[in-house]
Amino acid sequence: MALIVQKYGGTSVGDTARIARVADRVIRTRESGNQVIVVVSAMAGETNRLTKLAADLTDTPSEREMDVILSTGEQVTIGLLSIALDARGCAARSFTGSQVRITTDSAFSKARIQKIDDSAIRQALDRGEVVVVAGFQGIDEAGNITTLGRGGSDTSAVAIAAALGADVCEIYTDVDGVFTSDPGVVPSARMLDRVSYDEMLEMASLGAKVLHIRSVLFAKKYNVPLHVRSSFNDKEGTLVTREEDIMEALEVTGVTYNRDEAKITVVGVPDQPGVAAKLLGPITDCNIIVDMIVQNVGTDGHADVTFTVPKADFKKALSCAQEAARELRAREVLSDDRVAKVSIVGMGMKNHAGVASRMFELLSKEGINIQIISTSEIKISCVIDDKYAELAVRTLHDGFELGKEPAVAENT
Repeated sequence: MALIVQKYGGTSVGDTARIARVADRVIRTRESGNQVIVVVSAMAGETNRLTKLAADLTDTPSEREMDVILSTGEQVTIGLLSIALDARGCAARSFTGSQVRITTDSAFSKARIQKIDDSAIRQALDRGEVVVVAGFQGIDEAGNITTLGRGGSDTSAVAIAAALGADVCEIYTDVDGVFTSDPGVVPSARMLDRVSYDEMLEMASLGAKVLHIRSVLFAKKYNVPLHVRSSFNDKEGTLVTREEDIMEALEVTGVTYNRDEAKITVVGVPDQPGVAAKLLGPITDCNIIVDMIVQNVGTDGHADVTFTVPKADFKKALSCAQEAARELRAREVLSDDRVAKVSIVGMGMKNHAGVASRMFELLSKEGINIQIISTSEIKISCVIDDKYAELAVRTLHDGFELGKEPAVAENT
């Protein structure tokens, strides 16, 4: 008997008809001899509706009270799904985050899970019940309701799977699995059978929206296999697993892009120790994530520092950079919020030379200028003009032949 955690996103439980289909799938899984824990999101659009209600009253609602409000979305879904299961003769019991006792810190709207008490879930499973848990939420040590922020339901599901030693955590969504690129941009994009945790981490951080990075980090840390599948068909989907469980790493596994980027350059800062900290420290103190950073080698006692930030934080980051530039007596501050980051990801880069030069050559042939380059062991990212983003993605996808099925090695 396997223990399976299934997570269903907002589109999968968007109305009662879809909730009924989820119930049918859960029952099929249970009838195959498995114990099942289901983690659900709020119904599609519900979180936005609740947020708007608060916004109608004030522009600055309390984060604590917003967590109280937003947590009700998942509470409705767990009740409806449990009713649907019971109506089909399948015993089910719903649990909010506080009833499970998913303990978090007190960072309202972006809480981090600290521990999970698995006793209530295990007791329900032992009674032969399907356990239905509200994702996205928990409770702090003081008894306050907390929410986990973006991707919180995925994180809840993986954390519960880790706490109970589940055999697999199935993430059901509105796409068939993890693709070599965005099928909406690249018609030839191919669904991957398997992808490593590290590749998925890079792809999630670089713009792929199938899984949130926090859930993949949890899965990698606790070795929880993730199975990304569609709730609207029975396709096999994509398994996210350990690198050693993948037969042969591809040179390039996928191409991602992210338009949520803005670039700031501080020209003529003193080329001396500590300047980067003085420049970027105030920005990070404002809880702004600085992504790519490039500092050139100064020739006249000065250097230029370029970095990227999320577009939503662009104005605040620019203001901080301008203030720091004045204190450092820099020459000027340049900015551009019409850039995009295009990346290639692949475990095979560790063992294949020339991947970077090939990427640069492909972009060059299309007249696409590279403004910033950032690399890791399995990733190469380039900042380019936003208007070339989709062209760059298609060019790289075709250039690395990602639309072709990989050759199967013959036994010798």
